[in-house]
Amino acid sequence: MRFGRQTTLRAQATVSGVGVHSGSAVNLTLGPASIDAGFIFIRSGLEGRDREIRATADSVIATEFATVLGDREGPFVSTAEHVLAALRGMGIDNATIEIDGPEVPIMDGSAAAFVRAIEQAGIVTQSAPRRFIQVLKPVKVAIGDSFGEFRPYAGGFRAEVGIDFTNPVIGRQSYSFDLSPEGFRREVSRARTFGFMNDVARLWSQGFSLGASFENSVVFDDERLLNPEGLRYADECVRHKVLDVIGDLALAGRPLLGAYRSFRGGHKLNHAALTALLADRTAWRVVEGEAARRSRTHADVGRGMVGGMVAPAYGPDVS
Repeated sequence: MRFGRQTTLRAQATVSGVGVHSGSAVNLTLGPASIDAGFIFIRSGLEGRDREIRATADSVIATEFATVLGDREGPFVSTAEHVLAALRGMGIDNATIEIDGPEVPIMDGSAAAFVRAIEQAGIVTQSAPRRFIQVLKPVKVAIGDSFGEFRPYAGGFRAEVGIDFTNPVIGRQSYSFDLSPEGFRREVSRARTFGFMNDVARLWSQGFSLGASFENSVVFDDERLLNPEGLRYADECVRHKVLDVIGDLALAGRPLLGAYRSFRGGHKLNHAALTALLADRTAWRVVEGEAARRSRTHADVGRGMVGGMVAPAYGPDVS
């Protein structure tokens, strides 16, 4: 986790593909933005004028199959999570995301194409300090047998994600990840979205997944993986869920200092947990880069070291 100054892109970079749900061709261009702008979607190609919307939790209008942003004029852009994950994961604070269609292109089902676009555009440091949302106390949300929980964590941002599918090929998986640009690029960015053949007909009948294919999704039937090239990681499914967490929580509007643990989660749970955190003004505060660095140092000293490593932020459940 880098605690210094804010960053943006040096230049523009464009990716082109299709929407996984709409099946429509779309172009997306990442570009620079001013200090404290955050992530701003710009919808071009509309009649009369472009529309803009800031990517924040307040802009979320749907989370059923993807994170959908909108405003009083209606839906704005769907499937925003992968490009937001790439921006947050690569340490970008401020960027414009210009798109000429209603859905972010799915590319290969991961965030890898957006990472390459960021690297092509280049990253520049801005003059203002980076500002963080620091989690001060636990905030937990449960939906059925799923839960998402924020806890204080001095080491930056940490995601601890568990999944549990009745499908025996996936089963139960867990993955913990401390966010850094290098780690995101190597360990998370290439993890693809996944689904099941027996859900395809139902999704098509509802107007979803019209652009899904083996080129942009990991697909399972009841007994096996159907993609001939296999998996990119043995636990690719849970790593993709971590990618989604990073993208969904980017809607906090600033990078988070804290740990987020989820079990059997998805976009709906991530958004509900983030909304609950932001609604409790005693659960977080905004800190600038130098203060965040000092806070981390003091916390490390206070809780001591175990075997040369920082002690964990929290232990396993005992309930």
